[in-house]
Amino acid sequence: MARRKRKRIGLERRLVTPEGVTLHLKLAGSGARAGAFIIDALVMLAILIGTTLAIFAFHSGLGSAFGSLMSILWMLGFFVLRNFYFILAESGARAATLGKRVMRLRVIARDGGRLTGGAIVARNLMREIEVFLPLMFTAYSASQGIGDRWAGAAGLLWAAIFLFFPAFNRDRLRAGDVVAGTWVIETERRRIGADLLAAAPPAATTAFSAEELDAYGQYELQKLEEVLRRADRDSITTVAAAIRRRIDRHDMPDDREFLDAYYAAVRLHLERKLLFGKRKLNKFDAAA
Repeated sequence: MARRKRKRIGLERRLVTPEGVTLHLKLAGSGARAGAFIIDALVMLAILIGTTLAIFAFHSGLGSAFGSLMSILWMLGFFVLRNFYFILAESGARAATLGKRVMRLRVIARDGGRLTGGAIVARNLMREIEVFLPLMFTAYSASQGIGDRWAGAAGLLWAAIFLFFPAFNRDRLRAGDVVAGTWVIETERRRIGADLLAAAPPAATTAFSAEELDAYGQYELQKLEEVLRRADRDSITTVAAAIRRRIDRHDMPDDREFLDAYYAAVRLHLERKLLFGKRKLNKFDAAA
């Protein structure tokens, strides 16, 4: 397996994936990450309030059980949302919650490998320890009068330590990122160049099956475009070999011709999906 390399300059990172593709990444700043979390918190709150109002509309048939039902709803609903909202959203193709998508952020693996389900679960379950448990402890202590005033202060201090943790490391990592081996980066939004399609051989759109085309998403396609534009022979050979292994295709012996054909076919494949409302950003998260 090719060695992954990382170069650090401020928030800029250069990462070489196992395929030999050099990715230039920019880590998300603390403000962008805080903004994404606030948006996600508001979304979860809106879901809870909306569900509560829906039940309240039918409360006349519930009688005295309404108050108990509301308490149970909020406890269970908040538990499910805070534990599964982030996990399910980051397990998708975009590896980002709604808040991260608004702030143009996404989660990737720091070693250049695939972003695994275990890493997603680990980084988000750590949020319980970082944020929710200390805040719940503080709120419960205040409401029940448990202990003295220092109990609530201890909970706030606990949350503050984790809150400011990203400010004290160069990679802006949460404790959850440290445990899971992940980064949160800014995503690029640019249009794929049209002139490279002219280099594609005839019948490029029918040379590959749908399964072969699904192996690459928009982000990877942008990186493939960079390789084709640089026209570096070693990079073309390395990337062509990696794609051949991934899709198990060993025809078209000329590497440049193979990459031109695959680039054109994947781009047209993604554009057709976009017309039908299916936006596939990336399946292979190593190129994130």
